[in-house]
Amino acid sequence: MANKTIQRAFLWTLLLLAGLLAFAMIAVVALGIPRNASGMAAKGVCSAAFVAGRAWQNLLADDVLPASPALVPISIQVDTSAKTVTARFAGLFARTARLAPDRGCVLDLDPAPTPAATGTSRPPAPGLQPWPAGDAPLPPDQWGMGVDGSALQKLAQDTFIGAGDPQRANARAMAIVHKGRLLVLRTAPGFEPSTPLHGWSMTKTVAGMLGYKLAIDSGLAFDTPVVDAFAGKRGEPAWLGAWRGDTRRSIKVSDLFYMRDGLSNTEDYDPWGSVPRMLWGHADAPAFAAAAKPEAAPGARWRYLSQTANMLAAVDRYRLGSDAEYWAYPAKALFGPIGATTAVLESDTAGHWVASSYLWASVGDWARFGQLMLADGRWGTQQVLPPGWLAFAMAQSTVQGEGRGYGAHTWRIGDPDSGECKGYGLPADTIAMSGHWGQVLAMVPSREAVIVRMGWTFRRKQFDSCAFVAAALKALPH
Repeated sequence: MANKTIQRAFLWTLLLLAGLLAFAMIAVVALGIPRNASGMAAKGVCSAAFVAGRAWQNLLADDVLPASPALVPISIQVDTSAKTVTARFAGLFARTARLAPDRGCVLDLDPAPTPAATGTSRPPAPGLQPWPAGDAPLPPDQWGMGVDGSALQKLAQDTFIGAGDPQRANARAMAIVHKGRLLVLRTAPGFEPSTPLHGWSMTKTVAGMLGYKLAIDSGLAFDTPVVDAFAGKRGEPAWLGAWRGDTRRSIKVSDLFYMRDGLSNTEDYDPWGSVPRMLWGHADAPAFAAAAKPEAAPGARWRYLSQTANMLAAVDRYRLGSDAEYWAYPAKALFGPIGATTAVLESDTAGHWVASSYLWASVGDWARFGQLMLADGRWGTQQVLPPGWLAFAMAQSTVQGEGRGYGAHTWRIGDPDSGECKGYGLPADTIAMSGHWGQVLAMVPSREAVIVRMGWTFRRKQFDSCAFVAAALKALPH
């Protein structure tokens, strides 16, 4: 009798555990974790291998798995001839990313009827010409009076302590430009100066440059309601119909630049959060963002949102006559004119630029973007961006609250009241592009300085971007 009782208890325990496991699996699937996780892995490894030209064998371990425990069940399969990466979650849920011309690596993209996308295994090296024609920095004996050479070289040396270790600061590159002269350009072991590096949310600022240029060149006023901003060359996105039926019809193009759309989106990076669902769970990033309900009056509230940047990318897409023109536009309008030969702005499955997150460029090219901003869009004798971009980018998003620390897709990190680096002694006009894994590109007009640090820092406390910028400025003359 006792044995039967024990057997029944054991059976019930097994059934309970099986039920709990089934419930947990259903919950995981319902939250979209397998789809998001496999999408992140496929996309990340594909871009690092076929856009950045890195050997793929260690990319999953170095770039993906340390990001979250939710990624542990991921395995990958790489096809170097077709330039695809397939990631599987627990061997069951599969996503594939594919390299496409002018689009970088794209999730769930049907194979093209033409031969597989070309794309170099490594971007062409710019040679040893001095920057900005090449990527060669000035030797220290040419840095000039006022530069604290010892301090700057120590900063460069210290920056790469822990490089290659995902549990440490894990810097990958840095560059310092002063008065248009490249003083420092260094990369971590395994990374060449020509290796494109993922900027994550630094992408927003460069996408802002593209949107600003396209708006002015096409005659789009910034106070135009978004619902009226589509040029009519090839229709409009389906989500505009719902916007016309509520207060979203009052959201202006300028509200997208300054992140004041008032929608109920949130910047949530949990494995089931809104940003992963947009980037890796949804084929159309702007449509995902635009589906959010209105929460505040347009223009009245600032909230930093990747979703907002991607809605601006949809406006940009429909201002151009074809998708081929849209995908080629970044290189034609911006990257090419400044010699940013390694830069690639990737798209979502539906074809929009992922303006929130997916620009890849070498550290020297990131420095070129910073120098272009300092010069208000001028590069040599060419006005690449319409004049006024710098002032537009530096203007406060709102006159009060947190928006004072943000401009047009650009952080006002030196703002003494609301800047992210207040208290570090930075000049008040210090602005920055910022990526969430330790990427920072600071620009200081009053000091004619561009400061770049590219990293893959999973643990925030391992790197203080404000302290890094402050240390670099301290070594430069006033």
